[in-house]
Amino acid sequence: MILKHYFATFIAVLALPILSIAQQTQSQQQPSNSIDVFVNRLMQQRQIPGLQLTVVRDGKIIKNANYGSANLEYSIKTKPETIFSINSITKAFVGVAIMQLAEDGKLKVTDPLSLHLDSLPADWQKVTLAQVLSHTSGLPDILDADEQVMGHGVEQVALDQVKKMPMEFKTGDRFGYNQTGYVLLGKIITKLSGVLFTKYIEDRQFKVAEMKLTRFGDSYDVIPNYAGAYTMTRQVGHSFVRNSSPGVAYMQFPEFFRTAAGIQSTATDMANWIIALTSGKLLKHQNSLSTLWTPAQLNNGKIGGFNQLTNGYALGWPTVTRDEHPAVAPVGGGRSAFFIYPKDNLSIVVLSNLMGANPDRFIDEIAGYYIPDMRESNGFGLPPVVKKLRAGLLKAGFNNTSQVIANLKKADPTIEFHENDLNNWGYQLLKQEKNKEALAIFTLNTTLHPQSANAYDSLGEMQEIMGNNKEAVINYKKSLSLNPENKNAGERLSALSAN
Repeated sequence: MILKHYFATFIAVLALPILSIAQQTQSQQQPSNSIDVFVNRLMQQRQIPGLQLTVVRDGKIIKNANYGSANLEYSIKTKPETIFSINSITKAFVGVAIMQLAEDGKLKVTDPLSLHLDSLPADWQKVTLAQVLSHTSGLPDILDADEQVMGHGVEQVALDQVKKMPMEFKTGDRFGYNQTGYVLLGKIITKLSGVLFTKYIEDRQFKVAEMKLTRFGDSYDVIPNYAGAYTMTRQVGHSFVRNSSPGVAYMQFPEFFRTAAGIQSTATDMANWIIALTSGKLLKHQNSLSTLWTPAQLNNGKIGGFNQLTNGYALGWPTVTRDEHPAVAPVGGGRSAFFIYPKDNLSIVVLSNLMGANPDRFIDEIAGYYIPDMRESNGFGLPPVVKKLRAGLLKAGFNNTSQVIANLKKADPTIEFHENDLNNWGYQLLKQEKNKEALAIFTLNTTLHPQSANAYDSLGEMQEIMGNNKEAVINYKKSLSLNPENKNAGERLSALSAN
C-alpha cells in the first residue's frame, strides 16, 4: 500500500483554498492551460505556498509561470522576480565550474585531491575530484547528526573535526551523499582561479548566462523579493512531526559551505543558465558536457543514486538513467528541481518555497504535456514486463487478466510480475481515475502474490474507494492476518466498523 492516508488527503485537499491561476509572462505553446490546472491541483494536494515553472524547448523559453504565494505572512504573490533557494542544485554549478577549470587546463577530473590540497588525511589523498563530485568518495560527512555544519560556521574547526573521522566506506563502493567533498572543491576552485569560489561562479556563470537576480545567500541575508522557506514538519524532542499547515523554515549556510548549498535564483534565471550551458556559452566542448552528465560507475560496474528515479549521479548532477527519455536532474532541499531531457531538447524548471514539495516527482508528468508518450496514462515509466501486460489488457480487456497472464507466460515461461510493480501501476490507474482498471490490477496482485499483506491492503483501499465496503473489510482482515502490524488495515477496519 502506497497511499496510506488517501481519504484524509482527499478531505484536506477539498478544504484548502483555491490557489490563483498562474500569471504567465510567456506562453508560445499550449497545453499551458492544462499544465496550470495540473500544477494548481498539485499545489493544493501538497500544500505548496508558492511555485515558479519555466519550460525551455529547442533553446528558447516557451512557458514562464508563477503560482501561489511567495510569502504567507504578508500575502505576497509569487512573481517572475521572486527569488527561491535552490539548495543542493548549487552542486550542478560547482560541477560546471570544475569542468571550466578542466577546459582551461588547470585540472583534470581524474586528479587526486592531494594534487591540489595539502594536509589531507592519508585515506583522502587518492580520492579523485570525479569521485568527490559524484558522491562515491566515502569521505566522512561534515554535517553532524543534527544535519548542522560542524564547527559552528568556522571553516578550520569544521575541517579539523571531519578529518579525524573514519571513511564511511571504501572509495567507489557505493553512492553516499556527502557535503565534505564540496567544501574541498570550493577550496580547489578558489586556489586555481585566484578568486573566492563564489566570485568565480558569479563571473563565469551568472554573468555569462545573464542571471541578473541570482546570488549566493541564505535566510540570514536580506534578499529583495525572497520567497523564504516553509516546511510541513517540526521537531519535537528527537522526532519530527507533520503539521497540518506550512510553518516557517530557517536555513543558514556558512560561506565555506556554499558550494554544497548556497545559491538563490529564479526559474527564469535558471532557464537562462540551462540555455547558456547547452548552447556552448559556459563550456566550450561538447565532450565536456558529456563528461559532466555521465553517471559515475561504482566498483561493481553499477551506478548509484538517490532513488529509483534519480538513480545515478554524475559530476554534481543527479541523473535519471533510463532507456526512454533519460534526463539529468539536479534537486535541491526537497523543494526545487529541474530536468534536462537531452534527447528531447526539453528542460523543465520548478522552484518552490516548501521543503518536501519534491518537484522531481512530478516534473516527468509536466514533460508529458510536451512529449505525449511520456504521460503515465500512456504507460510511461512502467517496467517492461508491466508494459507487456498493459498492452495485452488494452487489447483483451481488463476483465481478462487471467487469460492475458497465461498468454504472456506461454510466450515466455520466465516472465515475472513483481508485487510492487503491479501495486504502483494500480495506484497510477487510480490517480488517472481509471477505477475499474485499478481494481482489476489490485485483484490480480493478490492472485499472483497471495501471501502479500500489502497487496490485500491495497485491494481493500480500492474496494473502499469504490463503495464496496463488505469486500474492503474482507481484504483488510486478510491483510491483518498476514501482517498483524499493518496499522492502515487496522485503522480502516475500525473506521468501517464505526459506520
